[in-house]
Amino acid sequence: MNTQPKPLNQLPIAAAKSIDTVLCDIDDTITTDGRLSASAYSALEQLQSHGLRVIPITGRPAGWCDLIARLWPVHAVVGENGAFYMRYDHHHRNMHHHFWADVPTRAGNRQALDALAKKIIKEVPGCALASDQPYRVADLAIDFCEDVKPLPEDAVNQIVTCFEAAGAHAKVSSIHVNGWFGDYDKLTMTATMTQQLFGKPLSAMQNNMLFIGDSANDAPMFGYFNHSVGVANVRAQQHRIKKLPKYICENESGEGFAEMVKRLLALKNLQP
Repeated sequence: MNTQPKPLNQLPIAAAKSIDTVLCDIDDTITTDGRLSASAYSALEQLQSHGLRVIPITGRPAGWCDLIARLWPVHAVVGENGAFYMRYDHHHRNMHHHFWADVPTRAGNRQALDALAKKIIKEVPGCALASDQPYRVADLAIDFCEDVKPLPEDAVNQIVTCFEAAGAHAKVSSIHVNGWFGDYDKLTMTATMTQQLFGKPLSAMQNNMLFIGDSANDAPMFGYFNHSVGVANVRAQQHRIKKLPKYICENESGEGFAEMVKRLLALKNLQP
């Protein structure tokens, strides 16, 4: 049974006080209707200013993640649903990358995904390559409602079926179906990153972490973390989500993210 999430205001004080790292999806979790609001970005800065690590865990492409790692108030970023993580060392002015697959494997997968893209676009009318596809290194993103007219549920399911028939993994976000070759997801790369950056297994840190997201590609994170939160629009995706978050915000998208940050800091007796 997929237990329904509790209201965010039921997050225990003891749990909040233990959290030192916030892991967060980006699209429709930090952003709202494709825009990054001042309140959501301010919430990111508030977390960092109070000494909490912020690590986006996103399906967005490597090109975007390079910018995020450099310019946002974040500790690191996991991108393309777990294909890699990046961390920018501001002191040494150096970007550290870690990819799940090596260069030859990524090149072979790229050829297979490019061929699959042509097949999906031909077979599913109305879908398109995601506009950020040129900046991706490891996956294929098919747009079903970001820059195209929203497609019906059966069309989204057909895109997923095309990926799976080719032997690829497929995950549905709020805007794209992302597909890739390789046994990884957001959670597996988060575990790799934790071991490499902090020298500890994820199991030793999970009670010190909170994850917040909104859609089906966040399900591994929702299921693993004791302190997992959904912004309110997660309800629109819950029919696709095998593991729901433990808590849910009153507000949607970026306002829900800001709500979570305000609640977390208040429970920790920190001023926003």
